[in-house]
Amino acid sequence: MARMYSRRKGKSGSTKPTDKKKKTWMKYDAKEAESLVLKLSKTGLTKSQIGLALRDSYGIPDIKIITKKSISKILEKNKLEAELPEDLNALIKKDIQLIKHFESNKQDMPAKRGIRLTESKINRLVKYYKKKGRLPKDWVFDKDKARLLVG
Repeated sequence: MARMYSRRKGKSGSTKPTDKKKKTWMKYDAKEAESLVLKLSKTGLTKSQIGLALRDSYGIPDIKIITKKSISKILEKNKLEAELPEDLNALIKKDIQLIKHFESNKQDMPAKRGIRLTESKINRLVKYYKKKGRLPKDWVFDKDKARLLVG
């Protein structure tokens, strides 16, 4: 049976290898890998884009194998983490696009439902991030200010 909103089936998919040892073909040590992460972050890439760039361009399949730290921890330690989490940022961008579409197509009821679903996901994520301390307790999602939040 398909999932409710994503139209996908099940959780199966590719998994990372379980071997946590540094491979012989990896030519970067921990310091170099951390400096690569910082360099890529300063160019404006998100955490997931940094991971893809490390994998595709530098031959580092998983930064944790080399540094024993995640990209998030490295950026957090060097105070380069974004003010909004990446997944929340993406949902806000999606909501802005849906609202813009709905403003020009007032009869599009599936778009209206999509806006409601997206805003529900945003509110659940905000609640989670407030609980974890990633967002301030008084942070509120506002449709009008959302366009300013996401540049």
